[in-house]
This record gives sequence, structure tokens and C-alpha cells, in this order.
Amino acid sequence: MTTDAIVILKADHKKVKGLFRDFERAGDDATARKGELVGTMLEELTVHTYLEDQVMYPEVRRLLPDLEDDILESYEEHHVVDLLCIELTGMSADDERFDAKVAVLIENVRHHIEEEEDEWFPKVREGLDRGQLREIGARMEEMRPSAPRSVTEVKKLSKAVHALSA
Repeated sequence: MTTDAIVILKADHKKVKGLFRDFERAGDDATARKGELVGTMLEELTVHTYLEDQVMYPEVRRLLPDLEDDILESYEEHHVVDLLCIELTGMSADDERFDAKVAVLIENVRHHIEEEEDEWFPKVREGLDRGQLREIGARMEEMRPSAPRSVTEVKKLSKAVHALSA
């Protein structure tokens, strides 16, 4: 298995996009199935964004400072996704706004994935060598098993870290 960071992140994207398609195809009367799919989506998105925020983005920012604006935009896109995930965590799949909120989440994440894969990843691949990408990927894979599985865990960790550094 490769540890190339971009290959790893694209594999995560593929998994999440599959969950999106399953949700969209589930049908109006598939409330329980949609709830299960969203639970899996939220977990996958939490792990993925955590690994990007903790490893990929800081390393690329350090190694390729010209990409700082792209990274800052990605952090903000993650913030919007986190807010939607937090709201969905507190909702029932039979809530009248559940499907609409999931649709907004899907739109935001698809946009983010498209920007990363079409614009950002090519710049990173051009600026970093294979060894650097493998090292970043290995660090992400090392962190994956212990990464938070719920966006509420991430927020608690983030608050604790900020409190310690203050």
C-alpha cells in the first residue's frame, strides 16, 4: 500500500463520494438508511479533515509557502463542513430539514474535493518530491487509528490544546 499523501487523500475522497451517491439514491422513504449513511459520512469526514488539518496542511504550508492562501481557504472550508457536521450530529434523520442540510454538506464537500484534486493537489505534487509526499502520508496513516471519529471530539481536543497554549 502506498503512503503517498495525495493518493491517500484521493482514496478518502472516493469513499466519501460513494457515501454521498448512496445517500442521494436512498429514496424519500429510507429514513433509517439515510441516518446510517450520514453517521458513516460524518465519521469519514471527521477523520479525513483531522488528518489534513493536523498533518497535510501544516506540512505543505511549511514546505510550500506560496500555497498559503490555498491552505487558508481549505481551513475555512473545513470550518463550514465542521459546523454542518455538528448540526447533523444533533439531528434526527426524520427531521424535516435533515435531507436539506445533508444536501448542503454534500455540495460543500464536493466543491472542496474538486478544488483540491483539480487545483491544489497538482501544485503540491509539483512542489514536493515523492519522498516528502510518502513521509506526509505515512504520518497521516500513523495518526488515522487514533484520529477523532466525531466532530465534537475534534472541537473538544482543539479547545483543550488552545487552553494549554494560552
